[in-house]
Amino acid sequence: MAETSSSTEVVERRGIPAAAFVEDVQTYLNKSDLDVNSALASFQERLQQYKLVEMKLLAQQRDLQPLLADFEVSEGIFSRACIEDSDSVCLWLGANVMLEYSCEEANTLLQKNLENAKASLEVLVGDLQFIRDQTTITQVTIARVYNWDVHQRRRQAAVPSITDTDL
Repeated sequence: MAETSSSTEVVERRGIPAAAFVEDVQTYLNKSDLDVNSALASFQERLQQYKLVEMKLLAQQRDLQPLLADFEVSEGIFSRACIEDSDSVCLWLGANVMLEYSCEEANTLLQKNLENAKASLEVLVGDLQFIRDQTTITQVTIARVYNWDVHQRRRQAAVPSITDTDL
């Protein structure tokens, strides 16, 4: 649709389309068969879509943060408690569900859940960085198209005034 600075750029990430950087505005408008206002409107619409996706990703990140422990229990932390020797523990799974696990199974389950949460958070952070990059590219493209239009209007306004003074 638009010319890009390099052909090795990412086309999309997890269904989020990559923004195309417009090198030459005149060529882009001719190829896409759009006028300046239509091109600006389509870029503004794409920018709003990116902002909406960013808000959704931030909400997912905010929901995922409580799944990660804020602190890690280490060997240096001691506490006095009187408990009976137990071969099992009860884990609260949510939705009014509590299950009894052996200590090894519980530890395995909790480690797996922590690893999954960290992996999901890592993917979300990557998606957020991608969407922020696309937002920036779209904003720069909007500015380039707008500035090109202003330059063209000034050039057109200057041409008739030169011919009027020659008469």
